[in-house]
Amino acid sequence: MSLDGKSTGVDPWGPGPVSTVSRKAAVGIEIRRSIILGRLKPGDKLTETQLASALGVSRPTVREALNQLTREGLIVQEPYRGIRVAEVSPQQIRDIAVARVGLDMLAVDAVLADETGRRMQAIERGWERFERFAFDPDPLVQYEAHLEFHRQIWVASENYLLLKLWPVTEAHLTIALAEDQWARNDPERAHRVHADLMDAIRTKDRDVIHRAFIAHTLDSADELLGLLAPDGEGGVA
Repeated sequence: MSLDGKSTGVDPWGPGPVSTVSRKAAVGIEIRRSIILGRLKPGDKLTETQLASALGVSRPTVREALNQLTREGLIVQEPYRGIRVAEVSPQQIRDIAVARVGLDMLAVDAVLADETGRRMQAIERGWERFERFAFDPDPLVQYEAHLEFHRQIWVASENYLLLKLWPVTEAHLTIALAEDQWARNDPERAHRVHADLMDAIRTKDRDVIHRAFIAHTLDSADELLGLLAPDGEGGVA
């Protein structure tokens, strides 16, 4: 029932339509966007006053958003060091890549074990979404489609632990992908390497898929480290 007494066709006791995100969520989105686009870089210090002024919101709203981003792992709040964007060292970037290959292959094993093909279809849906937004003019949309494709591989596995691990993994990936975004910002390359990965997954050959994940994840991490190395020599020991 609407305010003027007319029926709206919506159950008044059920969930209603959401017209917009909360101010806290909007602040979180803007800070996340700034991190992904490289406007805020790993290690950059933040203050509630600065952010409240820049975003035109109250300090309590900023505080709530920062607390949420801290729980996600994008922001670090430490005594005496204040608030800053989370950082990942070169070794951590490679550690993340190594762990991802193992976890991705755990998901792949579950997908390949499904004789119905239902789990493979779930990955195909993730790929379709990635292709739809891979060249979107908004880099944040590109990033979200990229991340969603990888999440969908884990979701398709229906592995309980992988689903629980994803939020932690996503936070670290966001920082690493932000580094990648401002270091090379190459949507065509991103699409190509993911198309190669998807082609490998479609073969349903575990060895082929494993090699593709190594090329996609480990090799890409080493390339990124080369771009980020101050002496230009790249790589990690």
